[in-house]
Amino acid sequence: MQSFKANGVVTAYEKIGRGDPLVLLHGGEADHAMFDRLAPLLAAHFTVIAYDQRDSGATKNPPSSYSLADLADDAAALIEGLGYDRAHVMGTSLGGLIAQVLAARHPGRIDRLILSSTWKVNRSPLDVNAAAFRTLASYRADTVANAPKIAEFFFPPDCLRARPELIDIFRGSSRDDGQKARRGALLAQPVAADLATFDRPTLLLAGGDDRLIPNAETFALAQDLACVETKIIADVGHVASIQAPERVAEAVTAFLNSKKKAP
Repeated sequence: MQSFKANGVVTAYEKIGRGDPLVLLHGGEADHAMFDRLAPLLAAHFTVIAYDQRDSGATKNPPSSYSLADLADDAAALIEGLGYDRAHVMGTSLGGLIAQVLAARHPGRIDRLILSSTWKVNRSPLDVNAAAFRTLASYRADTVANAPKIAEFFFPPDCLRARPELIDIFRGSSRDDGQKARRGALLAQPVAADLATFDRPTLLLAGGDDRLIPNAETFALAQDLACVETKIIADVGHVASIQAPERVAEAVTAFLNSKKKAP
């Protein structure tokens, strides 16, 4: 992995491929490795940059609190620091929230935007899917014992039967208590994310079997966007980049290479 320093943060990232830059923003409990199967497929068409956010993976940051705005500023600094005026951006789950704030704060840094399995900034997860998030909170009291149950919120049953090793993702976390606390406090901090003037082409992407974030929550973002299209990937759960990287790559590549222009 390579590293880039800005805003007091040493961001670890991987960069592969050729063509227009495409920055991938991972989910709340993940790091750049969630794109390990997706990035090589996209690298045939794009320069793919997958990085670790604060308190994730190999990135180093001060032990102080931060907001979605800070994470969006980190993404903007990385795009500029790697020598690009703008880049395509794909954010998944929490990464989709960061991508929305990036679009609001630094619209000139984005070429095309993909928001995957995510929801509107400043909406509590309990407003989005109270039953699922409350159940997950109870299961996480013992992740070792409850990993199979936790995994069912992220991957459909057929996927877990075919790939039982995915359950191991949920047996524990490499983050220390401070890192967990800072990540956990992110969504409690309101942040400005007005997308009314953001006019870049945007794809809202959802897995048809997502048990965590309802498709309707992801597609509700279309109300705030000027140039938007939607796509459902059938029989796929919340973590599409791991479950069905080939189909995600196909959808992303088709959208980014389409002739549709911003108004």
